[in-house]
Formats: sequence, C-alpha cells, structure tokens
Amino acid sequence: MDKHRKYRYIAAFCMLGAGVFVFFVLNICMGSVEISVREMMRAFAGVDDMETKRRILWDIRFPRAMAALILGGALALAGYLLQTFFHNPIAGPFVLGISSGAKMTVALVMIFLMGRTVRVTSADLIAAAFTGALLSMGVVLLLSRRVRGMSMLVVCGVIIGYICSAVTELVVTFAEDADIVNLHNWSRGSFSGMTWENVKVMAAVVIVTVFLVFRIAKPLGAYQMGETYAAGVGVNLRLLRAGIVILSSMLSACIVAFAGPVSFVGIAAPHLVKKLLGTAEPLLMIPACFLGGSVFCLFCDLLARTMLAPTELSISTVTAIFGAPVVLWMMGRKHADRHVNDP
Repeated sequence: MDKHRKYRYIAAFCMLGAGVFVFFVLNICMGSVEISVREMMRAFAGVDDMETKRRILWDIRFPRAMAALILGGALALAGYLLQTFFHNPIAGPFVLGISSGAKMTVALVMIFLMGRTVRVTSADLIAAAFTGALLSMGVVLLLSRRVRGMSMLVVCGVIIGYICSAVTELVVTFAEDADIVNLHNWSRGSFSGMTWENVKVMAAVVIVTVFLVFRIAKPLGAYQMGETYAAGVGVNLRLLRAGIVILSSMLSACIVAFAGPVSFVGIAAPHLVKKLLGTAEPLLMIPACFLGGSVFCLFCDLLARTMLAPTELSISTVTAIFGAPVVLWMMGRKHADRHVNDP
C-alpha cells in the first residue's frame, strides 16, 4: 500500500468517525428542549435542578441516537452485501423489496399476537422480520435468474415491495386494536420510542452479524473479482452465497423490526463511502460502510425531528430526499458509461 492511499484511508475514516461523533452529539442536544453540552454534563453529574433534562437525555434521546447509529450502519452494510452479491450498484434491502417483506411479516405477527393479548418481544419481531426478509430474498433470487439487466431486477424488487406493502396496509386498515392501528406510523420508518432494552437487543444482533461479515471478507474480495476467479482460488461459492443472503437478511430484519423500512440508505451510503475511499476492498468497506450509514441516518433523523418541529417527519421521507438523487446519479452514470463503451 503506497503512502497516498494510506493517508487517504486514514483521512476517510477520521472524517467518518468525526461525522458520527458530531451528529450523535447534535441529536442528543437538539430538539423541542434545547440542551447544551455543558447542561448535558451537569445533568449526568447529578445536579439536582437538571433532573428533568437528565431524564430527557437518558430515556429519550440517547436510546434514539444509539438506534440511529447502530441501525444506520447495519442498513448500509446490508446494502453493500447485496450490491456485492448481485454485482449491481443499486441493489439494496428497500429497492429489492426485502424490507417490505420483513415489514409485512412483522405486522402480521404483531396483529396475530396482540389480538390474543400476547406480549410481543424484540426476539419475536426480529424472528418475524428475518423470515419475511428471507422469503422476499428467495423471490428476488428466483427472478434474478430469469431477468437480465439492472433495471429489470429493480423493477421486480419494486413490484415485490408494492405487493408486500399492500398486504401490510390491508391488515393494518382492518385492525381494530388502537395499538395495532399505530403500526401505520412504524410502517413509514421511525427511530422514535426506542428504549435501552431495544438498544441492547439490536446491538447484540448487529455486533454478532458484523463479526460474521468480517469473517467472510477475504472470500468476498475474491467474489468481487468474478465467480470464476473466486472458484479458482478455492472459495466455496455456494457457502459464500448462502452466508451473504443470511447475513444481509439478518441485518435488514433487525432494522425493520425496530425502525420499520428505511429507504435508500442501503444504496446511497455504500456508494458514497466507496467514492470516499477509492476502493471496494471488503476489509476497508465493511467498517467504512457501517460508519457511513451511521452518519447518514444520524443526520437524517436530526432533520426529521427538527426541520418541521414540533411535527416529526418519518425517517424514510428524509433519507429519500438525500438518497434518491444519489441513486439517480448512479443510474445516469451507468447509462452514460454504457454508451461510451458501445459507440
């Protein structure tokens, strides 16, 4: 590795780390009740007249910011895995309908259990979302063998997403319980209402999954060079493909279970990080994608809470505003490159 690349990687990770820190602090301090960094330190120091602000910080803002950090990173990493798997720069959990499939099964399980006054746990939600994500992924894999071209795969994913969303809206519309009807807000994507219990569960799932992603980093790098090359250097392609499918589905499931479907982060963040690093090497892209997704979601959640305060926007609304132009630019660039290569 030459010095120029080394310095570029160091600078990129410093920028991403600084972005996570800055937006994390801003998410904690900004809101309907403004709290300065000094007041935050006094609140956690146990000053008597800061009890209300301490409760706001510890019970509401800290868990929400942690959720945005963890789930944003997980979403970007899931997008990177799917883009590598399909060799498609605009593959992602939301675009391919995987998030919608997870959302549908979570809604169905919640309605079924709530209708029988059964307490729904975080493990139930993750299991339901994982099942839905795998089912949607299975359909996408079947379709990917029959259709050719990036645009057709995206169209198939959009159709799958619409079907799953229609089923979800149908069951939520005819639900009578007030708690079930509130699923509508969750189904649009939101980090609100997070608790420390939620954060503990999502952190445990994401940490284990990210560790396993690191374990397949080397064969993933070979897979990027082409399936023939990967098989030639001894990579078990069937096992690697299964690993990518399971890990990306687990990351997508964890996001949907707690925050609902969040759009475009899984496409935009990996692409922007790749441009920042100037490489697609998995050992660098895996941590960088996680940090990039965290920055993206922390920034968008801050805008969702404060842009039209006291009205709060869904997180997907804000991520679409910033993520969709990146996707359009990528598709336009791909089309332009094709014309250059095929005069």
